[in-house]
Amino acid sequence: MAETESTEQDGTRRDFIFISAGIMTAVGAGAAVWPLIDQMNPDATAQALASIEVDLDPIQEGQAITVMWRGKPIFIRNRTAEEIEEAKTVEVAALPDEAARILGEISQVPATDQNRTLGGENENWLVLVGICTHLGCIPKGQRLGDTKGEYNGWFCPCHGSHYDTSGRIRKGPAPENMAVPPYSFTSPTKITIG
Repeated sequence: MAETESTEQDGTRRDFIFISAGIMTAVGAGAAVWPLIDQMNPDATAQALASIEVDLDPIQEGQAITVMWRGKPIFIRNRTAEEIEEAKTVEVAALPDEAARILGEISQVPATDQNRTLGGENENWLVLVGICTHLGCIPKGQRLGDTKGEYNGWFCPCHGSHYDTSGRIRKGPAPENMAVPPYSFTSPTKITIG
């Protein structure tokens, strides 16, 4: 009988040792693999650029600024009444690209000026991804003295793409309108992009 008890205790002890060894192996493997998994997460600078806040108060009517968001230049223009009127009078059917090109939108709405801005009392603010849709150049028209092209918006001198005061392609090889990033007003003078 003593021999049977000893065998049962050995079996129980052996099972405990195997289970403990298995658990310790799993914990050790997890500890070894975790740094590899963790390094795939975006760093703090990338997370910080997921959205940015921009103060619009210093931008006078007719002026434009460029900010960076997710490594892309973002054009923000405080349009004049004339620029807004120019943009509103354009027939969407006359545009080479009739889609508004709002980033994050699944379905494309027509490229009216109202759809490309937040409209209403904020229709003077135009926010665009400042990249020519032909080959990824940065169009001119942001700085004072820059040529704004034939439609008073932006002009890409690399291949001659002309954009209007709503950032829509009007002439040249660019296939699409400049994209509108996701943005919202957090106060009357501040926007959050992203």
